[in-house]
Amino acid sequence: MNRQIAIIGSSGGNLYNLGGKEPRKLLDEILVQMESAGLSCGALQFIAAGVSMDAAKETTPAALYSWSSSQGAPVIIAEGTLQQVNQAAERLDREIAEQIELGEIDGIIVMSADPEGSNRHAVEACAKYKLPVTGTGGTSMAMIQAKGVHVIAASGTTGTTNRTRAVTFVTSLSKHWRIPYRPVIGTAQVSSSSGSGGSASPWRRINIRGMMMASLPGFIGMALVLAVSKIPGLSALSEVFDLMIKALPVILAAIAAKQVSELDEVSIVAGIVAGILSVEGGIIGGIIGGIGAGIIVHYLFRKCVEWRFPATTVNIVAGGISGLIAGLIVYFLIAPIALSAGEGIRTLIETLVSWSPVMAGLIAGLLIWPAIIGGVYHAAILPIVLLEMETTSNSFLGAVDMVGLVMVSAGITLANMIAPRDKGEAAVAAPGFAMNMGFGTFVEAAYPFMFSSKLVFAGAIASAGLGGMLVGLFGVRGTAYVPSFVGPITSNNTFGFLISMLASLLCSFLITFFVNKMSVYRSTKGTIGM
Repeated sequence: MNRQIAIIGSSGGNLYNLGGKEPRKLLDEILVQMESAGLSCGALQFIAAGVSMDAAKETTPAALYSWSSSQGAPVIIAEGTLQQVNQAAERLDREIAEQIELGEIDGIIVMSADPEGSNRHAVEACAKYKLPVTGTGGTSMAMIQAKGVHVIAASGTTGTTNRTRAVTFVTSLSKHWRIPYRPVIGTAQVSSSSGSGGSASPWRRINIRGMMMASLPGFIGMALVLAVSKIPGLSALSEVFDLMIKALPVILAAIAAKQVSELDEVSIVAGIVAGILSVEGGIIGGIIGGIGAGIIVHYLFRKCVEWRFPATTVNIVAGGISGLIAGLIVYFLIAPIALSAGEGIRTLIETLVSWSPVMAGLIAGLLIWPAIIGGVYHAAILPIVLLEMETTSNSFLGAVDMVGLVMVSAGITLANMIAPRDKGEAAVAAPGFAMNMGFGTFVEAAYPFMFSSKLVFAGAIASAGLGGMLVGLFGVRGTAYVPSFVGPITSNNTFGFLISMLASLLCSFLITFFVNKMSVYRSTKGTIGM
């Protein structure tokens, strides 16, 4: 049976920096993986904005992609301002909802959708007919789950790539239907005629935030090595930790080169070569070296092909020489400046915290939820966390992240599992609680409960402030994005971090618990009065 899949969503906020601004590449990667599993695209509604949705306005240029069955490919059916494209998207949303009602769609892939707006009808149809849904986008997936949709796999976007997302989507659907699937480890062929966001120029693909977020697994791996090295008998791993610190610029350089260049393996080699020569400049030096390598390899590769060099020589010249040129520039000219810049940022953070650790923690905790809701977290806070982690594998803001976001979200979802306002909320809260506790991420799971109650929202901010204050009081340095039980081990103060985490979780749990109880009591009292 050839199952039909609908792909819905947008280029997103955080997603924009991790592939969303090149919609054809993003969509083609999904289609390649779907084809490998014998799945077909039955419908497509993808809004591609010219900037991140976190900064988009009604006048932002955008394009709407739909599916052309005759061409067997995505096509742009509307272009203009974001407001105009959203209006066209709403019409397409109704058409997809009708396809679902007619049984023409078997499953849904979601990326940074808008279940209250341009995707409302499709989401409601999914909930009604219990279609399997998989997708990314913390806020949107949490809202979709809250509507009773049969979500078989959901996650946030941080740290993902077009390929890892596509493989995850198709894997979850193939497992759901028990159909064979072997991921395609090649490059999706993409037309250069992109819609909004696409560009042939490597200069326009420079995105520091996206590079740092994509390198997050390397930083977390370093933190885990440090944690394990504290176990008696495993102290020798401290040397591994020292080695990994030196490798961070190489990781960032490889990621930067790959993202900036249109090439894959060749740009990775160039980035690694540049990264090795940029080690003395720290992670800022690595980013600069990688960007330089990506730009040079892009142009040098094309020139070598125009000059009709043999393919092997093209790779050697483009990959090796590009990396050497960029790396040597950093090594001799930029490394000392880049290292000083990184040290300056870390010193500034430490200075601000040292003036009044408790006050600094309180302010950071109170602002952490508004920051992530407003799109500031991924733009500013996470890069600073990684800069702090460069030398010690943990950070002040990383600890506030864990206690103020992860633990607060866990407390809110736990309260809605134990004492929900209605039975359906418990099922929505359970996956979010498990992901927060088990993986240290997907804090957006608390959004449906925070946005539906001002008291829960205020409780989340107050709980984060309490946790941040304790982080400052105990002088904790830690990180999120790790299992909750690992968090204290990776910190500089295991006991202090544990107390801070428990305090945030318990505070948000109790506030949400009593708010839910009051809500149930009032609704019951109103029913009896009638």
